[in-house]
This record gives sequence, structure tokens and C-alpha cells, in this order.
Amino acid sequence: MDTLETLRTLSPLPGPVDLAERYAPPERGRHLRANMVAGLDGAAQRAGLSGGLGNAADRFLFSLLRGLADVVIVGAGTVRAEGYGPVRPVEGWGGLREGRSAVPPLAVISRTLDLDFDAPVFTEAVEPTIVLAPAGAPAERLRAARERAEVITAGEATLDFAAALAALEARGHRRMLCEGGPSVLAGFVAAGLLDELCLTLSPLLLAGAATRILNGPPLPVPEELSLAHALQDEDFLFLRYTRTR
Repeated sequence: MDTLETLRTLSPLPGPVDLAERYAPPERGRHLRANMVAGLDGAAQRAGLSGGLGNAADRFLFSLLRGLADVVIVGAGTVRAEGYGPVRPVEGWGGLREGRSAVPPLAVISRTLDLDFDAPVFTEAVEPTIVLAPAGAPAERLRAARERAEVITAGEATLDFAAALAALEARGHRRMLCEGGPSVLAGFVAAGLLDELCLTLSPLLLAGAATRILNGPPLPVPEELSLAHALQDEDFLFLRYTRTR
């Protein structure tokens, strides 16, 4: 039988990998990167949490990508489920944040603003937490949010994802990192805004009703990405895909 010449072996590179170099964002222009983890059967949560799927290398990469970012975007549901706190300075970031603030601010997406504004994610933030919400959110919740956070409104009944990113960029946040959850990421993809996906593939089969990394209506035209690199640690794969323009 003839061989298929397009297939090739992905062999581990000898020696350590310079992850800061491998994951360096573009030097110019706005760039939205997502960082997600999934099991072999596509499950994006284990016992309802994404943190149960990773390993030490995944946690290291999670921190590194935060260090490279100007702002970290996350949905309110993920903040509640994962017990998010504010972004803290990390000694290992070294020169990653030279010329920038000590930490990237957290930008929380919420339609109803069902958030605890007395929680540490707001009260203990090194950089003030940002809230991204539609202008039609409950007025009393908008007032409460403005007491604890910088509020950006975009859209009326639902968030206008493109306008929200434009507002973040206008504030100097060019390198953006989305940490989910699946509904938020689906919104960015549907709006054609995602530039890069960093996907940790965990060697677990979970079954059950866990959602995938995108949880939204089918896309009329599937988004096609190009594989930028594939790294291995133990039985975990770390895949970096970039958008095909």
C-alpha cells in the first residue's frame, strides 16, 4: 500500500523548550488568545471544573500565558465555578512584564452581573478588575459594579463582543487572553474575533454530560485554524493553533 506523504511523526525536541519564546504574541496589533483544556473525548470539565483535567505543565503554561497578557478575560460563570481570585504577581514571570503593570487586570463578562462584588476578585485586585456587561444589565447591579470595578458596557440586551474588545484595546490592552468558559469562547469565535487557541489535551476519557471547549449554536461556517506547534509533557499534549486569515 502506498504511504500518505502528508502524514509525519511529531517527535519530541531534544532538551527543554523556551515556552516564553514559543508562545510570544505578535508584536503589533490586537491579539485574542484563548487557553483551554479538554479530555480525549472532548470533555472540558472534570466534576464540573476545568482544573481537574490539567497537570503541573498545564498549570505552568496557564501562569505563563497570563504573564504575557495585557488583560485576562473570563466569564462570570467560570469566576463563580472555579472560585477565581484576582491575578497575583508571579516571581517566575521575570522580564515578561517589563514596561507594563505588575499583573494583567481581570475582565469579567457578565450579562446579569450576578457577582459578589465584596469577593477578593474585586476587593483585593492589584489592578482594578474590569466588568464587561451589556448596557441593558440591571441598573442596580451596574451601580454596584461601578463601586468595585471599572465597568465597560457594550451592546444592549447581550454583550457586543467586538465592541468590548475594542474598548479594552482603547485602554491599552492589546494582548488579550480568554480563559473561558465555553459559552464566552463560543461568543468570541462566532463573532470572528479569536486569533489563537492554546489547547491542552488531557489523556483522560470522562464521558458524561460535560460541555466542550465551545458551548454555543453551530457556526454557519466552521472556523479553520492552523497548527503552530505541538508540545508534549508526560501523556499531555499542548497544542497551539492560529487563525487562518
